Amino acid sequence: MKHSLLLIFTALLMASCSKLLEEKPKSIAAEVFYNTPAEVEAGLNAIYTPIRGSGNFGALYECQQEIYAEYLYGRGSHAPLNDYTGLDQGNVPRIEGMWSTFYQSIRNANIVIERAPLGKGLQPADVQKYLAEARFLRGLCYFYLVRNWAGVPLRTEHNTDSLDLPRATQDEVYDFILADLEWAEQNLTDAPRLIGAPNKLAAKAVLTDVYMNLHQYDKARDKALEIITSNKYSLVNVAVVADFDKIFGPEANGTTEEIFYLKYSRNPSGQGFSYPQYCHYPNSGYYPPGGFYTFYSDSELNSFVKNWDKNDLRYSFNWYTQTFGLGATTILLKKFSDKGAVTAGGNDYPMYRYADILLFYAEAVAQAGGAPTADAMEKLNMVHRRAYGKVATVADPVGDFKLANYAGKQPFIDLVVKERGYENCGEAKRWLDLKRLGIAQQTILAVKGKTMTVRHLLWPIPLPETNYNKAIDPVKDQNPGY
Repeated sequence: MKHSLLLIFTALLMASCSKLLEEKPKSIAAEVFYNTPAEVEAGLNAIYTPIRGSGNFGALYECQQEIYAEYLYGRGSHAPLNDYTGLDQGNVPRIEGMWSTFYQSIRNANIVIERAPLGKGLQPADVQKYLAEARFLRGLCYFYLVRNWAGVPLRTEHNTDSLDLPRATQDEVYDFILADLEWAEQNLTDAPRLIGAPNKLAAKAVLTDVYMNLHQYDKARDKALEIITSNKYSLVNVAVVADFDKIFGPEANGTTEEIFYLKYSRNPSGQGFSYPQYCHYPNSGYYPPGGFYTFYSDSELNSFVKNWDKNDLRYSFNWYTQTFGLGATTILLKKFSDKGAVTAGGNDYPMYRYADILLFYAEAVAQAGGAPTADAMEKLNMVHRRAYGKVATVADPVGDFKLANYAGKQPFIDLVVKERGYENCGEAKRWLDLKRLGIAQQTILAVKGKTMTVRHLLWPIPLPETNYNKAIDPVKDQNPGY
């Protein structure tokens, strides 16, 4: 078995679903469950189950975010995303499913947060670390909600069963996220409970990202630096294109670069990563179970891809040529491939890895200080060197970016954002970066020639929420344009 956190996910899925659907058993479960470490850990594992599914991080979340990025185009029912006019009725149900699974995970976290302190067979130190993991995951879920929907209802351990909750403001949601993550940072242990669970540095990583989104760049810089100076992580060495599978391949697990990944495995059934199926063409060899080739790009018509230096090993690792009626320069995303998959992929989803932190740090230094420093440039160059098969920590006089050429704040930030686009291609991070920086509309216009509507920047509050939550007005409280 590849990942220990997957051991009881299948059983938990059925258990957690029954808890979500039936209210009365909750009071009974409080008396007989969450009393021992094994019971609380089962509850913790249940937090991961909803968001790991193919309707969220298992596949469809990445598809939605990646098609929004300037380098990919959607096919089939995803093709309307290419218009940048918001979601049509064919795509709205997908984001409704994501909303639902985020809140299912939040509910499962709330149950642990509420009940673990009442456990009769638990030591106080155990309770603290269990609550820290639950609050980490709850804060993480709200972080994804607020970036895609803005203000959302805040469901906590104090109002878990309340249906009628108003939309909190975006600032209120961020305050809640910070409270959860800062508490998790203080109370998580240095070593994770299991491979795939968060540790103290994982909380620092998410906090770094939150501060970046709040434009609190001094805090982002300092938090990223805490991770860097911990000396717990390093970039995985890459000499040839295939070496990137040491980071993204189905056998990669617990690498020196891994800070917080969602874990998947080919076996047992139902625990695989479905995203590769959406990436690949049938019989391409990169994913034997088949493929939907949900999105594609063009090596000549898309300027992001065309201008990508072909000596950068990431280019050949990320793309392969595949014709299916759109021209000889059509390319598909190869980053997440599993040539040994039978029913689903064994790749993990890299939410936070060390390269992210190095690039966050580099940008935050310039954003906070008004100009880059030699140290910020060095952190950027570490990622850049690795991309060309060089040793990340050894200066490369020929290939390194020179501080003198990017001494101004904006030229350096533009360089970091470009490098992060290449580094994170396919990881569902690019669109959120473009929105955070306020350059989504201009970037899409420049690369794809599309004029984006404001409506496209947020997803609509789902119909089930507006139908059944009486505290939300379906017109006044809806996101712009929906």
